[in-house]
Amino acid sequence: MMGPAWWAVLVLLAMADAVAGRFVVEKNSVQVTSPESLKGKYECAIGNFGLPQYGGTLQGWVVYPKDNRQACKEFDVSFKGHKSGARPNFVLIDRGECFFTTKAWNAQLAGAAAILVVDSKDEPLITMDNPEDTGTKHLENITIPSVLITKKLGEDLKKSAENGDMVSVLLDWRESLPHPDERVEYEFWTNSNDECGPKCDMQMDFVKSFRGTAQVLEQKGYTQFTPHYITWYCPEAFTVSKQCKSQCINHGRYCAPDPEQDFSKGYDGKDVVVQNLHQVCVFKVANDTGKPWLWWDYVHDFAIRCPMKEKKYTHECASHVIKSLGLDMDKINKCVGDPEADEENPILKAEQDAQIGHGKRGDVTILPTLVVNNRQYRGKLDKGAVLKAICSGFEETTEPAICLSEDVQTNECLENHGGCWVDKANNVTACKDTFRGRVCECPIVKGVKFVGDGYTNCEASGVGRCEINNGGCWKETKNGKTISACSHEESEGCKCPQGFKGDGVKSCEGTLSLFRNLLLHDLNTKFGLSPS
Repeated sequence: MMGPAWWAVLVLLAMADAVAGRFVVEKNSVQVTSPESLKGKYECAIGNFGLPQYGGTLQGWVVYPKDNRQACKEFDVSFKGHKSGARPNFVLIDRGECFFTTKAWNAQLAGAAAILVVDSKDEPLITMDNPEDTGTKHLENITIPSVLITKKLGEDLKKSAENGDMVSVLLDWRESLPHPDERVEYEFWTNSNDECGPKCDMQMDFVKSFRGTAQVLEQKGYTQFTPHYITWYCPEAFTVSKQCKSQCINHGRYCAPDPEQDFSKGYDGKDVVVQNLHQVCVFKVANDTGKPWLWWDYVHDFAIRCPMKEKKYTHECASHVIKSLGLDMDKINKCVGDPEADEENPILKAEQDAQIGHGKRGDVTILPTLVVNNRQYRGKLDKGAVLKAICSGFEETTEPAICLSEDVQTNECLENHGGCWVDKANNVTACKDTFRGRVCECPIVKGVKFVGDGYTNCEASGVGRCEINNGGCWKETKNGKTISACSHEESEGCKCPQGFKGDGVKSCEGTLSLFRNLLLHDLNTKFGLSPS
């Protein structure tokens, strides 16, 4: 009898037959700042574990250990700086002999701030992925970023480190995700299966922790979120087999692996496909009613109320959750359709089409996968790390407040106003914190726009400019009366009143009689008074 291994082969055959796979390696850059001979910017591949610093940078010294250079066992030395304010150390590690995640974990335990894995052969960059072996318990605890560098760059860095050079590099993720406008579009490729071990647990932990943040972003229009589900089809020659019938719906068109990898017990793959379809339809119906964020509540509640281990992973339980959220069950049933029909399901067909890469996004082949602005996110599904990735997808200065909270934004304006222009008298500055760093941009104060370079100069402009610091012009008060060189006509700038002489900015000089006559003229004009 054919078992789970047979099913895995069918899945691969179906995927290969469907489309020539196009896996895109997501990259950041490593900038070598010393030694002089290696100065420059190089591409590196983001590891699919740990916490990459999307939108940010990390600078450190490169250390090439004398022993344990493949980091397959724990280090007996510390890479952590012993002095306060010391720059962090990045450990250079050779590829081979053990999992990439094992290397990262051992380096992290020894105090490394990041690892640079050197490829063992000359080839295009690859993505360092998580192992399929679920026995690697440290996987969820890796918090340092990891990158793969080319063999050539690695050999050069190793040679410099061994020669005693101070090797300094800057890891830069600021352009790893596109950030074209004020809205971020992101997708979460997930699964309703809750019995696939650590990966399923990670997905659900992420949904629980990120749900509130996702809903706020969506409700305020900052993001456009879409959930997706991977399905495969059964090769035509096997559609009548017992295995395909238990793992697929719609006569072999949409399939999922057996949750327990055992065809003789528990739930089948077809049960997973049906529940995945329910979740897609919940999103579709919720989105049609203007409340797409209800998907997060449904997935969260379904996982709690309808788990496989309690034998509640059923249509009936799903219906109770759907009704509790006020969604129209009839519309969702109509969307789901007939899983036994020998015809295409338009919802699942669209999901299969969406798996195929387009533009700069590669095929989606693994679960879970997060896609931000059409680029696949790499790293652990951690609330803070994912929020940083989403925040890095906004055009600078358009980020929502959640991206500018103290633990996310750069906070450069807190010190010396970020080196930007400042009017201390009126507590006004051109410094504006963004997710990527501060910008010097002349502000708008009380509806009045300031113009200038933002660094050394900002001046009030337009109507109302004289209300802000008198437009930067001269003014003088005598006997309780004030005259000014500021004109509301911006083209006139600072111009001394008629009969006065000066630059209009620092001084305007005139006799006392002129001052008196000008005041009387203003009163006459304003109130229709006759001069006495």
